[in-house]
Amino acid sequence: AELKKRGADFNGTTWLDRTNYYETLPASEQNLEFALQMEADRMVNSLIRAEDLASEMTVVRSEFESGENSPQNVLMERVMAAAFEWHNYGQSTIGNQADIMRVPVDRLRKFYERFYQPDNAMLVVAGRFENAKALELIQRFFGTLPRPARELDRTYTEEPAQDGERTVTVRRVGDVPSAALLYHIPAGPHPDYAALDVLATVLASEPAGRLYEGLVRRRLAASLYGFSFALHDPGALMFGADAAEGTDGTTLLQSLVEAVETTAERAFTAEEIERARAELLKQRELQMADSQGVAIELSEWAAQGDWRLFFLHRDRLEAVKLDDVTRVAKQYLVRTNRTAGVFEPTKAAERVAIPETPDVAALLQDYKGRATVAAGEAFDVTPQAIESRLQRSKLDSGLKVTLLPKKTRGNLATLQLTLRYGNLESLQNLGLAAKLLPEMLMRGTTNRSRQEIADELNTYRARMTLSGTPGTLTARIQVSRENLPPVLNLLKDVLRNPAFPADELELLREERMAMIGQQVSDPEALAFTTAMRKVSPYEPADPRFEAPLPEQLKLLQAVQLEQLQRVWKELLAGTTGELTVLGDFDAAATTAAVQDLTRDWTSEVPFQRIPRVHVDNTEGSTEMIVTPDKANAVWVGMMTLPLRDDDADFAALEIGNFILGSGGLSSRLGDRVRQNEGLSYGIQSGLQPSAVDRRTAFFIYAISNPQNLKKVDAAIREELARLLKDGITEAELEAAKSGYLQEQQVARANESALAGMLEVYAFVGRDMLYVEREEERIRKLTVEQVNAAVRKYLLAERLYVVMAGQE
Repeated sequence: AELKKRGADFNGTTWLDRTNYYETLPASEQNLEFALQMEADRMVNSLIRAEDLASEMTVVRSEFESGENSPQNVLMERVMAAAFEWHNYGQSTIGNQADIMRVPVDRLRKFYERFYQPDNAMLVVAGRFENAKALELIQRFFGTLPRPARELDRTYTEEPAQDGERTVTVRRVGDVPSAALLYHIPAGPHPDYAALDVLATVLASEPAGRLYEGLVRRRLAASLYGFSFALHDPGALMFGADAAEGTDGTTLLQSLVEAVETTAERAFTAEEIERARAELLKQRELQMADSQGVAIELSEWAAQGDWRLFFLHRDRLEAVKLDDVTRVAKQYLVRTNRTAGVFEPTKAAERVAIPETPDVAALLQDYKGRATVAAGEAFDVTPQAIESRLQRSKLDSGLKVTLLPKKTRGNLATLQLTLRYGNLESLQNLGLAAKLLPEMLMRGTTNRSRQEIADELNTYRARMTLSGTPGTLTARIQVSRENLPPVLNLLKDVLRNPAFPADELELLREERMAMIGQQVSDPEALAFTTAMRKVSPYEPADPRFEAPLPEQLKLLQAVQLEQLQRVWKELLAGTTGELTVLGDFDAAATTAAVQDLTRDWTSEVPFQRIPRVHVDNTEGSTEMIVTPDKANAVWVGMMTLPLRDDDADFAALEIGNFILGSGGLSSRLGDRVRQNEGLSYGIQSGLQPSAVDRRTAFFIYAISNPQNLKKVDAAIREELARLLKDGITEAELEAAKSGYLQEQQVARANESALAGMLEVYAFVGRDMLYVEREEERIRKLTVEQVNAAVRKYLLAERLYVVMAGQE
């Protein structure tokens, strides 16, 4: 509750070698002191009570069951279990259902007392703070914790080399066959691991990866993956694929095995190695620019023996040679070292000796780190401070420009360019084409192939994505100051000179069909799609139409290349939209580059925003969708409200919803359904307002065991009724105000979120002082105002409720 009150983004996760806890709060000395004191306190003083275990047990079971809904997720777990017969890596960290339900509280308490100790922990503090003060606080709170007398046992189990291929078959209700392969490899600290990391990327990258060429382009697979596990003890290299339409699981597995295990027979090229290395180094560089991300990543490498392995691995990646990749491919990608799995019948594997983990201390005895990444400035996220630094202008083409220059970690710039096009009439029967267009534009221009686009982004250590809805197309770029100009030149080529390769549309079609094919029996996808159709009652020709999942497959089969070309050629233009740039960049050069990008780019079809309509229903409905053999069930309630985000009632309703279910675990729904009754791993309510239409979507979402679905349904309705009948308390109101306002601070500290906010504000004509006024309105809210708003709008009888799960 205290974390939420402070607007924190927090979580705790556990995996094969470690458990980590993290929280991101608004930067202040008070929050730093609070976080350090809390972590030191709960490290050794947490209460492990039987009543808490009884409630949390069903919550964890709900999380377990959520994972069981995905055959692909289950397949990976089964392959890991078959590959690691003795080592604990073969056991999923969440456990099995029986153990979750039966674990005694004394075992839990002993585990906590044994492992949650200062000599078994690493602390990382990242972000904006004073080093001296942080060290003083760390010494004050952690330095006083006594070192325990006990000694931790080292894991002595060593996985024997396999003596034959192993095969796993998963037979469950589902729609798309899948195949997976696992090969044993050395531990993360071993010198071979860097070459194996490169090997995985060479094989599984898109679109030039060998598996992509051999499976996806041949229409055997619709999608694939490949990755290595950097672990404390010898780990795993995994590959997998989802079948394209017409490919059965056995054929897919055989093709995957052949593609992987014959790859060393075809000589690797220097271009393949450099491309993979560039991709991996780009990911690291972007990660280093994210305080939260790098802090969490350091905990992963610390679990392998020492956090400095993170940097040693970078050095090794840079040093990997073509011969190294060839050698590890021949050594580890062999039949005797394989465990295979198929979602459908199939077979797999053999033996290979895995080198011992090297002495990490000796390995790093003389290791020297490198220069630190630029830290950026201490950025003030108050609305007034942001407004004082904004630079607004308008391009000759008509685009509205918002610039926020500031020093950033890693000298990164974040750019968002949204183009608005077309109208309701011109986009009739073109909704799906407009949705596919952004991704299709990234698949090749008249000057660059899809792979050349990806290679340039890796060269410039840049992330560039295109997304959109019918009527909007948004480009997002994250890149260093020095590389922003060439990446903008690349964006110009992507937007202005698309090649529309026919084979890429077929690949995109199959990828989407495979994804939707997996959803047609998934409770969450079915529940949300059904509820969305209730609150978006449009005709099939309308670009706002929400199609049922089976119909989405038919629409994908029918969409034509000419429709995408028509949207681009006749409708898309550079005359209406918004450019937002934050971070470290040359303002004049960036504006000039986008001016050049949009020059002489017009459309004869005028842009007219497509509105979203409020569904003015007086009665809702309840629907049950039966999904056989799915371990987790889903509850979704949805309706629309005649409100815009600047209406007089909205602020009060926002806080009322925060108290009901948007405030995380410390909310009415969170307290009742998760904390007290343990019926759900996840439950929340939310508002999705518009800055232009008087249409705000309200939803409640929960997952549970199918046997508990009726209890969840009753609990949600009872809590909603209690909120309307009894109202909120003064204490709830004050806590909600504080938590909500601090959440907004955290959001404004996120550059992508802030860019999105500034883009919307440029579109509707707002400045950041609007935020200041709205936050002041929230500070002045009374209990009476919030109660009046929730009683006016949150009427349970108007909810469209959809439940999905097995009977």
